[in-house]
Amino acid sequence: MLIKRTSTSIPAIFACLLWASAFVGIKIGLEYTTPLNFAGLRFMISGLLILPFVGGLATYFSAIRKHWKIVVLISLLQTFLQYALFYQGINRVPASLAAIIIGAQPLFIAFVAHFLMPGDSLNWKKLLIYFFGFSGIILVSLGRENFSVSGEAEISGIIFLILVNIIAGFSNVFVAKDGRKIPALVLSSSSMLFGGLLLYLVSIPLEGFTALRQPPPYYYSLFYLSALSAVAISIWFILLKRPGVKVSDLNFWKFLIPLLGAVLAWIILPGEKINIYALLGMFIIAASLVLLNLYKQWHSVKKRLKFAIVKTNKS
Repeated sequence: MLIKRTSTSIPAIFACLLWASAFVGIKIGLEYTTPLNFAGLRFMISGLLILPFVGGLATYFSAIRKHWKIVVLISLLQTFLQYALFYQGINRVPASLAAIIIGAQPLFIAFVAHFLMPGDSLNWKKLLIYFFGFSGIILVSLGRENFSVSGEAEISGIIFLILVNIIAGFSNVFVAKDGRKIPALVLSSSSMLFGGLLLYLVSIPLEGFTALRQPPPYYYSLFYLSALSAVAISIWFILLKRPGVKVSDLNFWKFLIPLLGAVLAWIILPGEKINIYALLGMFIIAASLVLLNLYKQWHSVKKRLKFAIVKTNKS
């Protein structure tokens, strides 16, 4: 049981670390280009980077033809809609507020999974742990920057980011349920390739063409983000398709993303300073992860004992 949990938690933490590092790359890349154009190119390259590992182009296209509905669905939800709204949202609200809203994503996903995934229901104990972890996200975010909400642009940005969280819930559930019919690497590659292409095509009438000749930092950030997405999303799809892994429990690890993002910002970006609120938030997030794992162990033991008692009574 310990080996099984470790084989899930270690790659999940690694994927969250990669996503946390994306904020620095996005900040650099958007200095030279527009959001949708940058996101489209990023995900198209990500999809192409996975191609050598899918077992051959014949296998790749055969799987896509056979399961084109789930490929189209995940392309639209996971890549196109989620990132189109994400990039528009973060451009309209203060960074700390964006971090809080996106930091609440595990809670939104848990609610969606509660209604759509059999055996992945919420109870008051798990809900308290989720809210405890989210309180840590708030403290980490407020520890970096105070915020205020004013104007229609910021309100629309908040709505966009909330929609990102809801869409993430549905896409995770669909990958876990229907995505098991198609190899994880084929699904991650095709959804990013097609979703990225759609983002890029939409960016042309909305943002215009972006010059191909850019300074080196643009290309460094573009290829780093592309490689990051290829690895992180492939890991996530593999874990979602793994038997016995609950959508809500896996996504609880995403509470680490704002925490790790803040740590990387303190290390890399000048002017970023740590304070007592951020430290307290880190402690709460870490404690919530421990509590959830203890709860899962207790629930597992309780289930086995109940089964043993029933078996004994029958015999």
